[in-house]
Amino acid sequence: MPLTTSGTLWRSPATDVLGRQIFVSALIAGAIAGLIGAVLHLIFVEPLILEGELYEQGVRVHFANGVAESLAAAPPLTFDLGRHGLTVAFSLVTWIGFGLVLAAGLGIAERSGVALNTRKGATWGLLAFMAVNLAPAAGLPPELPGTAAAALEDRQIWWAGTIIASLLAIVAFGFTKGAIAAAVGLFLILLPHVLGAPHLDHFYGVAPPELAALFVGRTLAVAALTWAILGAFLGLLWSKG
Repeated sequence: MPLTTSGTLWRSPATDVLGRQIFVSALIAGAIAGLIGAVLHLIFVEPLILEGELYEQGVRVHFANGVAESLAAAPPLTFDLGRHGLTVAFSLVTWIGFGLVLAAGLGIAERSGVALNTRKGATWGLLAFMAVNLAPAAGLPPELPGTAAAALEDRQIWWAGTIIASLLAIVAFGFTKGAIAAAVGLFLILLPHVLGAPHLDHFYGVAPPELAALFVGRTLAVAALTWAILGAFLGLLWSKG
């Protein structure tokens, strides 16, 4: 970036406009997606977490005395302002952050000649979902309370590496051409899973596997829809900007 005569960095008006567009679009779209995502989480995911906590605390026991306990309906959501308020706040912060990253990617795409709109924004959002949620879940699915897992640090390293590799693969597929780029992208997608996620030698979780499977499915479904909403609103705001 060139310097002015006073020695300070010079920023072009176009760069400032792009920066403001990324920030404002991410703030608005992230807040909308965060609120919707929080509501979806409270309706579809939170009851399963509450149910899992009952098994984790020993209030309910799966296969007690050799007889499978009936999977009764999950506990109803109560008005827990502290817990649910933190859920909403965390969702807002998380999705605004995701919005900043996705908006930066959309800015690069636009400069590469991609005409952005609501549909294309939603598509980019789903690609981000594949990298951030779906690819890691293939090795380390979302964990319900009451399920066992490997050491946290090992899982965090593999999880972060998988996201980075998947994002780089999307860049290779989306912004480069040729067989070599496609091969590199495929290699990056497969590499974390070939190396393998950290797992325990045996399983000893106390939560029912049926409940854990439902939790995984709903968590991924909510994430996919929220990513699509985030991308759609970013694309809409970008096209109107």
